[in-house]
Amino acid sequence: MHPHVRRIEKRAVEWIGGSGMCATPREQAWVVATHSADFFARFAPVAADDDRLLAAALWVYWGFAFDDARCDSGPLSSRPAQFNALAGQVQRACEAHSARGEDRFVAALQDIVGRFRSFAPPTQVSRFVHAHRAWLSGVAWQIGNQAVGRMPGLDDFLAMRLLSSGGEPTFALLELATGVEVADRELHRPAVRALTEMAICVAALDNDRHSLHKELAGKEADQNVYTVLMQERSLGLHQAVEAAAGLRDRVLQRFLHLHDRVRPTAGTGLATYLQGLRYGIRGNNEWGLRVPRYLSPGHWPDETEDVALVWADRPSDPRPGPVEGAPGIAWWWDTDLA
Repeated sequence: MHPHVRRIEKRAVEWIGGSGMCATPREQAWVVATHSADFFARFAPVAADDDRLLAAALWVYWGFAFDDARCDSGPLSSRPAQFNALAGQVQRACEAHSARGEDRFVAALQDIVGRFRSFAPPTQVSRFVHAHRAWLSGVAWQIGNQAVGRMPGLDDFLAMRLLSSGGEPTFALLELATGVEVADRELHRPAVRALTEMAICVAALDNDRHSLHKELAGKEADQNVYTVLMQERSLGLHQAVEAAAGLRDRVLQRFLHLHDRVRPTAGTGLATYLQGLRYGIRGNNEWGLRVPRYLSPGHWPDETEDVALVWADRPSDPRPGPVEGAPGIAWWWDTDLA
């Protein structure tokens, strides 16, 4: 955890209040209750300075707010044509400071990306912008499924979830927060790309678990790893939870194995990035098991206690090798990755 997280959170809450992206006091309360400063302070405990960590945290707050209002349960959540039009405007606002858009999220996003441009080299900002586009494309995929009542199979779901979970831009924030740039020749190595995708996958599956109880209580559950497994494998909910935990643990085991092969020869920039992936997997879980976003059942968010967490000492499924029924991620287990 970054040591200045509380004062960064205070600055973030002030920014949210003046950003114009929240339509109601209740919406603002739920955005603040995402505790996104705490979230990203766990990803980047070695952030170069407060302003960098603040800017990264602001995008996470913005991302949760946009997700809630425009993606998961808002009026566009089953209207792909309308969402795609908005996504195009939002993405262009991310790419160009001169772009204009009427949606209340546009100006707030441009403020955040403007902060990135003020302290980061163009290569890092460009990487974030491309990652942002990937996220919106995944959300469009998800909304398209929802609009026609299509439940994807496991392979399609995992490919979609790598994008729609927001992991691409979240991990792209690591360079912006730490100020350490990874050389292209290292960042784009197949092994490093596999590690990035695996970190996103583990975090996304963990988030599906964190949000499951609230989604079931609110009858909101649609496309998550449990509903996918229940349909594809004719499982009950309890069996699907066990199967998803095993899938997640197999991916994490492969991540750790491959990380230990890549890390010894990594330069300073790549080593910092790889450690950020590790921090992110653990930090996302620590945050998700405590945050009101997933734990508060009421109309307004309730603060939750900082309870002690208990971790398993062994994987629920120790089998090596690719996950069955998911050829799209099987390459993560290629033996020549290093």
